[in-house]
Amino acid sequence: MTNTTNFRIERDSMGDRQIASDVYYGIQTLRAIENFPISGLKPLPTYVDACLWIKKATAIVNGELGCIPQDISQAIVQATDEILAGKLRDQFVVDVYQAGAGTSHHMNVNEVLANRALEILGEEKGNYKRVSPNDHVNYGQSTNDVIPTAIRIGGLLALTNTLQPALEKAIAALESKAVEFQNIVKSGRTHLQDAVPVRLGDNFAAWAQILAEHQNRIYTASGDLMVLGLGGSAAGTGLNTHPQYRARVVEVLGELLNFPLQPAPHLMAAMQSMSPFVNVSGAIRNLAQDLAKISHDLRLMDSGPKTGLKEIQLPPVQPGSSIMPGKYNPVMAEMTSMVCFQVMGYDQAIAFAAQAGQLELNVMMPLIAYDLIHSIEILGLTIAALTERCIQGITANEERCLAYAEGSLALVTALNTHIGYLNAADVAKESLKTGKSLRQIVLEKGLMSEAELATVLNLEQMSSILPLSQLTVDS
Repeated sequence: MTNTTNFRIERDSMGDRQIASDVYYGIQTLRAIENFPISGLKPLPTYVDACLWIKKATAIVNGELGCIPQDISQAIVQATDEILAGKLRDQFVVDVYQAGAGTSHHMNVNEVLANRALEILGEEKGNYKRVSPNDHVNYGQSTNDVIPTAIRIGGLLALTNTLQPALEKAIAALESKAVEFQNIVKSGRTHLQDAVPVRLGDNFAAWAQILAEHQNRIYTASGDLMVLGLGGSAAGTGLNTHPQYRARVVEVLGELLNFPLQPAPHLMAAMQSMSPFVNVSGAIRNLAQDLAKISHDLRLMDSGPKTGLKEIQLPPVQPGSSIMPGKYNPVMAEMTSMVCFQVMGYDQAIAFAAQAGQLELNVMMPLIAYDLIHSIEILGLTIAALTERCIQGITANEERCLAYAEGSLALVTALNTHIGYLNAADVAKESLKTGKSLRQIVLEKGLMSEAELATVLNLEQMSSILPLSQLTVDS
């Protein structure tokens, strides 16, 4: 029978409330909406997905073990599948800044699944005697083991679906540019001052190597997310769970997601410590720091066009000024820096939240969940955008690069072993004072022959990196 009124009555331990008849969340979610009108930020879709995958696995296992009726188990599974496919996504409404540990969001998930399962079974929403958010959807579970698991699964999903593919493409794009620009000689710079010549291609190869090393660090750190405390229930003791539940639910969840998940060796430790999240966040922050540095380098190398370095041209993607016609700014690199700074800030917040737990529980998990998953996803999306709309379209100003390399006083460094450091310093000072070239001064002073200079001041040779395979170590 269809409810013809515009609300239904639901009851919890605090009393009765009217709930709009068309919504799938229930009374505890309503209380959270009223209590936490804080940011307007709703749970990240990836975090919701993580919770849904957990609820699907728990419903399957609790049904198998006879802890909940099979028809209810199947209805909960169908409800999770529907929402994972895109239905009812607007029903997850609790603000990011909410009740400690994430109870409000957790009950939001439980209530939506219970009410959709009721519909699947031909019942009215709110008939919790048939399908209960607590007694069926949440059987054998607690916010205290579900939410730490959801952060782990959400982190793995974000890494797998967003950050890792973006890093792969960025590394490939940088390696491609390294090959394209390998024969272009430019001036190196240290302390933002002239330094010995380098290859433009080697700049890009170095950046590719830096990102590849970060990719490995993040992969290593993500191993911590594979170890789950699911089954610990309220305090890590496994209270109200079937003896086979702990191992079986992790097995099923791993099969559903195709992740090599394993039960934590100590459920209480897995519940209390946020160190896996701090570890992954630190790896993400580390990547952000180097990515910000790369974005700053791109901006410097593209500075100008008349009064800066202008060794490269970043693709113009939009007008750069509301008042100066024809101006184009390095907006993709600028955006990248801003996101990196945000990620660094999130890492600091995660560190503060991780140490703020007491006794058997860390109540700051909602903050950790949002900041960690959001960090991974915005950094991944940023890298993807930077690659597609900037790195892949970079061109080189070969003439400008060569002019800087030939005009650099740092070329005098190559003379050290031939005329001595002090003589080389005197040559550099005179060149700067008179405007004469290094070559001219050395010849005038009779310090080297023209043939010797031609060999020593060979830019191609000076800027070439000897491959590691050609290096030898004395025995």
